[in-house]
Amino acid sequence: MKRSFRLSTALDVDDLLLECVPYAIRLANEKYQFDPPLTIHEVNRWGRLGTRADVIFEFMNDPEFFRNQPPIKGAREFVQKLSQMTEVFVSTAVWPEYMTIRFQKILEEFPEIPQDHILIGSRKDKIDVDILFDDGMHNVVQSTAAYPILMRRPWNQEATGILAVNNYDEFLKLVEVIAGSYNVSTDTFTLKEPSIVVLVGPSGSGKNEVAQGLLKRSDRFEKLVSYTTDASVAARPDGSYHYVAPEEFRRMCDSGELFESTMYAHHSYGSKQEDVERILSEGKHVLTVMDICGAMSLKTLFPHVVTIFVKRDRRELIKDILKKDSTIEDKANRLLSIEVEMRNTQICDYTVKFDYCDQAVEQICRKLQV
Repeated sequence: MKRSFRLSTALDVDDLLLECVPYAIRLANEKYQFDPPLTIHEVNRWGRLGTRADVIFEFMNDPEFFRNQPPIKGAREFVQKLSQMTEVFVSTAVWPEYMTIRFQKILEEFPEIPQDHILIGSRKDKIDVDILFDDGMHNVVQSTAAYPILMRRPWNQEATGILAVNNYDEFLKLVEVIAGSYNVSTDTFTLKEPSIVVLVGPSGSGKNEVAQGLLKRSDRFEKLVSYTTDASVAARPDGSYHYVAPEEFRRMCDSGELFESTMYAHHSYGSKQEDVERILSEGKHVLTVMDICGAMSLKTLFPHVVTIFVKRDRRELIKDILKKDSTIEDKANRLLSIEVEMRNTQICDYTVKFDYCDQAVEQICRKLQV
């Protein structure tokens, strides 16, 4: 059912609508002739890094930089489409001496955005909108928006448990889901033809156990085997992951082999579209465990995708995380992400309560009629 009111969205500007870091890198390579050339992957967190990548800030102190920032490929079309779906605001932070330049640049490049919808300032946590879209992890974490969404960039790959997308199409699909216009049955999700079932949930929710239970229950499912740079995860007996070296993983991302990727506890995870297509072509349902970002990627690429949120008592989540054989930092990140990930139940097609694995599997089988 569609909402009776129009959603509102606040968009960041730098590296979401206009090139900032990539533009500064091009200017730096032209001026200093770095060998090998400076790349965006060297900016793996925001701020000064104590590396040669710090040279980019030299260009960000020049008013001409802000006058000449090029729009990101597809940004104009993205704003046009989003303006038809939600009320669009811009929320951007620049130094006072560049505010007028930034304001004029936005009006020039994105005429669909009304002048009074351009908000300049760093306190994005004070903006009252339904959706915030930003590449700054701190802005997303601190936002009071109902749906703060991160645009994945090399400097925010460590973000855990945050609703995130990899491109404009995934964001638009997510807005569509949030708005309630994604047309699914409210009673059952009968899998009449090869479909994709995605289990989503916070760490410790039992989603992997549920996946194994579904595989045992029905031979109509095949588990999607993903890729990771974590050798210990790839060595698990369930065979859910292939190991690839970090350099190979980055190559797979850059070449488009991976349709989705994320990072957890300093390790990368991703999946291939061709692996999904192979399972579907053999007449089987794809079963996969992903974060909500991967689930939205699948909804963007394929027509028959069902997302199931595996919900568990918070105390049990915490107990499960504390028992894991991992670092203190990893456990802390998982614990901190619980609250954020619990929000995802609102945008999944169906929620199943995990008290006992067999009970959860039975609920899903009844719901999907398998």
